Amino acid sequence: MTDADSRGLFVVGTGTGVGKTVVTAGLTGWLRARGRDAVAVKPCQTGYPPDDDAAFVADACGTDAAATCLRRLEPALAPEVAADVADADLSYDEIRSGVRAAVAAHDVGVVEGIGGLRVPLADGEEVLDLVADLGLPALVVARSGLGTLNHTGLTVDALRANGVPVHGIVLNEYQGATVAERTNPDVLEGMTDAPVWTLPPLDLAAPSEAVSGVREHLPPTALSAVGEF
Repeated sequence: MTDADSRGLFVVGTGTGVGKTVVTAGLTGWLRARGRDAVAVKPCQTGYPPDDDAAFVADACGTDAAATCLRRLEPALAPEVAADVADADLSYDEIRSGVRAAVAAHDVGVVEGIGGLRVPLADGEEVLDLVADLGLPALVVARSGLGTLNHTGLTVDALRANGVPVHGIVLNEYQGATVAERTNPDVLEGMTDAPVWTLPPLDLAAPSEAVSGVREHLPPTALSAVGEF
């Protein structure tokens, strides 16, 4: 199976803490509720413990089968830097082949990035290189307020310059409280020619709220990249 033949989506962010894990959990749980054998794949988790994105997805979906993490490193740094600080081996080829195998072993793979696209991953390669090598369409998760136009536009440009199709953009924690928030969706659609969807703040005291919230607020076309409508 080639990457192009795989059913999957790469959830990328404009930076750290923008909501990639919430969107990943929501999409994975939504797909599983529709009967798809979907798995969330975290190529590398840094800041572990306490950070564990795959564990959050598994909790949100109610089963450990919903998520896997290939590597975990303690320093809360970019993976390549964290591996250097921890004196740990981290191979880009192993990460890439591991993600490919995880996606190929399931009906659908939802791969979650690490920080933004230019984050150093391993062996001089960045998260952007992994996205491009896997050949999966990307869903961009960004903040909703002032400053997101530049960060999101540059992220979309970088993906397309590397041959990655952009499936859509999710503006996370959208409340429409400022003029910037209210105008950003339409402006971004004009800038990027990509669909822009908004996701309000969710009460994540119960991780399952990520699944119900994403399913409630994103349109079914958000799943069209993996054959669901």
